[in-house]
Amino acid sequence: MTESFVDQRTELHLRIWGEFREMPGLRITLDQACRLFGGQPTEVAAALQDLANAAVLRQIGPYYLRADWENFTA
Repeated sequence: MTESFVDQRTELHLRIWGEFREMPGLRITLDQACRLFGGQPTEVAAALQDLANAAVLRQIGPYYLRADWENFTA
């Protein structure tokens, strides 16, 4: 993770990243993330964007997935 992410991480950031670490194939929309993590849409969207800006997640259309996902495919 990048230095900027480490500076602004919160419990929500760590929880989101933890889920993606445990399930490398996870692909989730903002609405699904709000339900899974129990947060407000603006709060969850900001955390997802922070993780995308830190290059640990990426957004493809409405989905967020691990930036290194292709490393896990056969």
